[in-house]
Amino acid sequence: LSGRRLDLLDPSPLDVEIDDIAHGLARVARWNGQTKGAYIFSVAQHVMLVEALARAKTPRLDAAARLAVLLHDAPEYVIGDMISPFKAVIGDSYKAVEHRLLAAIHLRFGLPPTLPEALKNLIKSADRAAAFLEATRLAGFEAAEARRFFGPPPKFSAALERDYLTPWPAGTAEKRFRERVEKLSRG
Repeated sequence: LSGRRLDLLDPSPLDVEIDDIAHGLARVARWNGQTKGAYIFSVAQHVMLVEALARAKTPRLDAAARLAVLLHDAPEYVIGDMISPFKAVIGDSYKAVEHRLLAAIHLRFGLPPTLPEALKNLIKSADRAAAFLEATRLAGFEAAEARRFFGPPPKFSAALERDYLTPWPAGTAEKRFRERVEKLSRG
């Protein structure tokens, strides 16, 4: 919507706009839209849940690391959210495009194109914890089934469940995501 054109094969950080990311992620449905609630559970809301779980797990996480957590699925504003088994079928070509987009997004927001391994591991852990919660609270999974796919249930507060596990309207998700990115970008 910004008018920027992003080359998927050679993305430039200069063509990445927070308004485009926020708008797109707020309208991309997790779980292919198969969730409870009056609204889709968006990728924008998901990444905010992941960031909250990462903060709870690592309270001294600095703003740049929290921003990296928040942006971990940012390429989906352009390429959408695909379920992991389908990504595996598509193979390395999909991953290569996703990695190039993420590197451009990182550079746009002053982050290194490739994150340190410890931060990547924290993001994966918080992402799996969020997936467990989404699966059991929103997507109809039984706890035992979710454990098989996502590991043990995470520890979380009632406030986290209240604040992040009721799907938001797209406009709310867009606004909250954009504000969070802007706050973390300032430092």
